[in-house]
Amino acid sequence: MKAMVLQRIISLDQEHMPLALVELPVPEPKAGEVRVTVSACGVCHTEIDEIEGRTAPPRLPVVLGHEVVGRVDKLGKGVTRLKEGDRVGVGWIHSSSGTEDENVSAAFEATGRDVNGGYAEYMTVTEDYAYLIPEVFSDEQAAPLLCAGGVGYRALKLTHPQDGQRLGLTGFGGSAHLVVQLVRSLFPQTKIYVFARDPAARQFALELGAAWAGDTADRAPQLLHAIIDTTPAWKPVVEALANLCPGGRLVINAIRKEDQDKDYLLNLSYHKHLWLEKEIKSVANVTQRDIAEFLPLAAKIPIKPAVQTYALEEANKALLELKRGGIRGAKVLLIKSMREP
Repeated sequence: MKAMVLQRIISLDQEHMPLALVELPVPEPKAGEVRVTVSACGVCHTEIDEIEGRTAPPRLPVVLGHEVVGRVDKLGKGVTRLKEGDRVGVGWIHSSSGTEDENVSAAFEATGRDVNGGYAEYMTVTEDYAYLIPEVFSDEQAAPLLCAGGVGYRALKLTHPQDGQRLGLTGFGGSAHLVVQLVRSLFPQTKIYVFARDPAARQFALELGAAWAGDTADRAPQLLHAIIDTTPAWKPVVEALANLCPGGRLVINAIRKEDQDKDYLLNLSYHKHLWLEKEIKSVANVTQRDIAEFLPLAAKIPIKPAVQTYALEEANKALLELKRGGIRGAKVLLIKSMREP
């Protein structure tokens, strides 16, 4: 099978072709696993963290990709819930303890980091961590729902949302543009305030129903009850805290933060940013329950992901564009076409 493989840790500022297109053996499903013929795989900023070593894979080479959509084409021994031909998705959680706290369990294994992921024509996964995809979504629309959507749903839950409260989103990419649609459906009286450095992203947020959009360091017209940060930087963390009302909560939805602007933390003032019982909460991964709850909810709304598509062999291009910013929605690799005559 064809796959885009990470062979060494590098900086995307110095190397623009981190992944190599190679031929690998088609994997065989173990007991309890299914094999999936991959048709689409989303491109996530966490892949950049893997490539640059902030959340380095435990071994190399590895196939990246954890927003995977495809069809079950082979069943391992003991599989009972899924059947051949089912259209399924696989997210960042590839396997874990199965307990309520599986997202922070030592047994947690990440798709495309600890095991091979979806930047390939085939992959395997335990059937408990493969999710049926609602028919309302195309393959490319469904792909970002598996991580950007699922972890966005978890982040929203961690804000303790109530209808009518004021919610901020700092950074407006693959996850935030889905959260806006989710909030507008579930909490119609909640006003959404978006902070983004890119003017086009701010305009996109307003088009999707945000009440206000400004730059990262701007102040919202009103103090906010909660803010979700989806950026790889530190400046948005400091500035978001200044936009919170007393008792407000900042939820940081990122696996890792980059160090380029870490000095911005020196602007942190206890009185201005943290006092009056403000909280900071991180999002650690995602659980199978989050994705299983989110997918039918997204279909009922229905959420409409904005996607830009690439061929599998264009993965390096998609990653570099994601690194540089200025994206509208999510980036998705289309893979099925490579197997067609």
